[in-house]
Parts: sequence; C-alpha cells; structure tokens
Amino acid sequence: MRIRNVGAWSSALWLAVVGLSAQDTNRVEDLQRQLQQLQEESQRTQQELQRRIESLERQIQSLPTNAIAPVTSAPPESAAPEPRPAGPLDAPLRLLGSSRSYLNLSLDALIAAGGSTAENVEDVQLGGHDPRVNGFTLQNLELVLDGAVDPYFRAQANLIFQIDSEGESTFELEEAYAQTTSLPGNLQIKAGQFVTEFGRLNPTHPHAWSFVDVPLVNGRFFGADGLRNPGARLSWLAPTPFYSELFLAIQNGFGGTASSFGSDHDGEPLFGRPAVDRDLDSFGDLLFTPRYAVSFDLSSTITLLAGASAAVGPNASGEHTSTQIYGVDAYLKWKAANHHGGFPFVAWQTEAMVRRYEAGAYDGSDPAQPDPLPAETLTDSGFYTQLTYGFRKGWVVGLRGDWVGSETGAFEPDPDRDPRWRVSPNLTWFPTEYSKLRLQYNLDDREDEGVDHSVWLQMEFTLGAHAAHKF
Repeated sequence: MRIRNVGAWSSALWLAVVGLSAQDTNRVEDLQRQLQQLQEESQRTQQELQRRIESLERQIQSLPTNAIAPVTSAPPESAAPEPRPAGPLDAPLRLLGSSRSYLNLSLDALIAAGGSTAENVEDVQLGGHDPRVNGFTLQNLELVLDGAVDPYFRAQANLIFQIDSEGESTFELEEAYAQTTSLPGNLQIKAGQFVTEFGRLNPTHPHAWSFVDVPLVNGRFFGADGLRNPGARLSWLAPTPFYSELFLAIQNGFGGTASSFGSDHDGEPLFGRPAVDRDLDSFGDLLFTPRYAVSFDLSSTITLLAGASAAVGPNASGEHTSTQIYGVDAYLKWKAANHHGGFPFVAWQTEAMVRRYEAGAYDGSDPAQPDPLPAETLTDSGFYTQLTYGFRKGWVVGLRGDWVGSETGAFEPDPDRDPRWRVSPNLTWFPTEYSKLRLQYNLDDREDEGVDHSVWLQMEFTLGAHAAHKF
C-alpha cells in the first residue's frame, strides 16, 4: 500500500515538474518575442527621430543667417565636404564676452611630407597651400578668430603662417570681414577682406579640402592664393521651399590674389605679355562675381547642391582689357539613414570652368620678351570631378580626376596654358575630430613635359573650436 502511494506521489510530482517546465519554456519564448518586438520598434523610432532631426537641421540651416543665432552661417547642412567623427567641441567655444558678444579662437595646422619626380615641384603643384617641395612642408598654420560683435554683426579673421619653398617664413591676412545678422527681407551683407564665393572649392579653407592640393583648374585660373580681395558681398535667400540663394560680390580686381585679372605676377609676363600699370579709375574697374546656389533633398538620404558662378574684371595685359570666368558646380551626397557620426556616406563633387582672357597687343619693347604679339582673346577651360566614400567611421577613400586645356594663341608654347591632366587617389583617417592623416598619390601628365609621380602624406591637428563650413 505504501509502495503504491509512493509511486502515485512520484508520478504526480513528475507530471507537475513537466508542466512547470513547459510553462517556463512558453514563458521564455513569449518574453523573447516581446523583447524582439520592442527592439524592432525602438530601432524604427530611432530611425524616424534621426530623419526628423536631419530634416529640421536642413530647414534651420537653410534659413537666412539673420534668422539664426550669430554663431555660424552655412547653407543647408553645416559640415565639411567630408564629415569628421563627432566630438564634444563641435559647437564653438565662447572664450570671451557675453551671450551677445563673444570670441571663438582656434588654431589649425596642416603639415605634409613626400616628394615628386618632377624636376621642379612647383610646376606640378599649383596651389599656394599645396606641398611644393620634396621633403616636409608646412602647408598652412591658420589662426581663426570669430564671434558676435553685437546683435547686428558677426565677424571673422583668418591669419595664415607658412614656410615657403625657399624656407622663408610668410605671414598673411587671408580673411577679415564682418557680416550682418539682422537685415530684413532675407538679405545679408559681408564686407572686408574675404575669399570670393565662386564655385565650391575657392571659398573653402585648405583644412576642409578632401584632397591634399587644389585641382588644376582652380590653380590655373585663380592662382596660388585663390581668388580673394577686399570688397563687399550682398546675398539674398529666396523664400522658396528649397534652399535658393543669390550672391553678388564686388571686390578690388588688382593684386596677387586676382591672378587672371589685375595681377602683375611679380613682374613676370603672363601669356607672353608684360603687365601694364592700371589704376582703379571707375566703378567698372572693380571685380564683379555673381553666384546662384540651389539645393534639393532628392530623398531622405540624398541631397543635391548645384551652383553657377561668374567673375568679370579688368586684367593687366592692356589699358582696356578684361577677363571673364564662368563656372558650374555640383555636389551630391548620400548618407545612410542609420548613419553613425555621418558614416557611411558617398559624396560626388565636380566643377567646370571657362576663361576668356582679352589679351592686349604687345609691341616687343621689353628685352626680356622681345617678340611682339597681337591683341586676341584667349579661351581656356578645365574641370575636376571627385568621389569620396566614407566606408566606416573615421575612414574615407577618395578619387579625383583633373583636366585643363586651351585654344591656341599667338604665344606658343606656353606652360601657363598647355593641356595637362591628373589622377589622384587618396585615403584619409580621422582618429578623432581634432586630427587627420591623409595619404595621396598624384599621376600628372603635362604636354611637352611627360608624366610625373608624386606621393604626399598629410597630417592635420586642430586646437580649439573651428567655425562650421558649408555643406
């Protein structure tokens, strides 16, 4: 009897354990399903919030500068041409002043090492901030001061230190300007010394470039220092549902930073013609640069920014000669919907330009240039196109192609107009938002000179908070 009771109790206990085990298994599976549903819902919510945040950022930054707090001024997205990993100092650091008047201070250094097979490196590297000697180059040491002057103006100054190819130290004031923050009608005025808003690359500082050096067409048309001079610029943000802005800059057209215009090129002939002395005698002797820029969101992850520019002003080849440069540009960027710190992304940028240079007649009176030349209009053209791919956070690979050419003129051969092309692959690593390392190779092919190879390793470091750059 006792044995039967023990057996009955054992069976009951076993059945209870099995039942509880089945219930626990079902409970675990149910909890796992709930957890998976919550994770999926959380991911969808995060993606939707990210899309909304990006949409609001684009809307805010496409507003006129006078509608935004006077800290930065940038159309549709505020970012360098390639994103850096986000960090705690993305916002400007207020060093001095109150909420209405303050000063931001930053220091940025670009250093390059490498070499070229070219007999003279400066013949293949056209930009003043390019590495222009074999060995080491201090490309750019930039001190930036920017901030709010008062409720009506903000200002910025860029002070540049370099060591040239002869080992001499040079110091220059690259930019120093003030711009309004509260004009009505979506208008803004900038005045002072500033880089001209022609195309995408010319108004961009070297530390924000996607490559070690300037494209050939920029170096040839705008000179080693780019196009910049004292003047004033008026802009108007059109009241459209997409970003649409018109610019008109009026600047001095003489000096070393107006290479295709009134520069005397340090006494060296340009296109076989020595420079003549010209003064600014009338309003028509100024440099005029209109530009139109427009941006569209093609989708929630793709943005297109396009522009057209022109620059018209006097040149130094004659008493009444002028230069016209026309350009178009485009920037297309894809950024993953679930990106992290701006990565992954793909960005395509291109610019094409045409220059019409009215060259004056030359009588051959200069012993250094004895051959007379007729008055003629010289036409040159060029473009670059580049693709950058941020394949993981902090890592970007890029490829750029350049070409410049010209129609024939009376002065031939002319190294300043000879056709040439270049291909440049590179790899960039951003360890943090304060530094970068870039390795680049250039394959240059110059007519009558042949092929040259160059390899450059570039390092950048930043101290302090730097103002935002255009999208």
